[in-house]
Amino acid sequence: MSETNADYRSDLNELIQTCKDGQQGFLTASQNIEDADIKRLFHEYSLQRAKFAGELQNAAHSILGNSNPEETGSLAGALHRGWINLKAALEGKDRHAILAECERGEDVAVSEYKKILGHNLPAPLRELATQQSAEVQKAHDRVKALRDSSVPK
Repeated sequence: MSETNADYRSDLNELIQTCKDGQQGFLTASQNIEDADIKRLFHEYSLQRAKFAGELQNAAHSILGNSNPEETGSLAGALHRGWINLKAALEGKDRHAILAECERGEDVAVSEYKKILGHNLPAPLRELATQQSAEVQKAHDRVKALRDSSVPK
């Protein structure tokens, strides 16, 4: 039995939520970390995730015919995706803890992309998800390297 557009919609909406949650998580982290270089990097990642969410929403509409693709992240989604613990890390403005929580959020994003790419997607959607997945993996690896190089308090 082959997959249909309806089969992809739920996972695609989860991926859109993940991007929106990452957008908000990176924005929050950028506003609370003291290191200027990391602040800029997180701001860039926030903008990147907003762009990715928009591209996925357009794909959901044009490729899958989803007239109402996910437009926001959700509290339940944020809990699931790992960004909620960022608040605790921010309270102490602990660089290592903030980086660790951003990495945790990125772990979930990488997983969500693997999940959607496990489907037999229409070619344009597969191409978009593959490109975005590579960028998300690069961001994950950069955040992990920053975390590994920081000294925990």
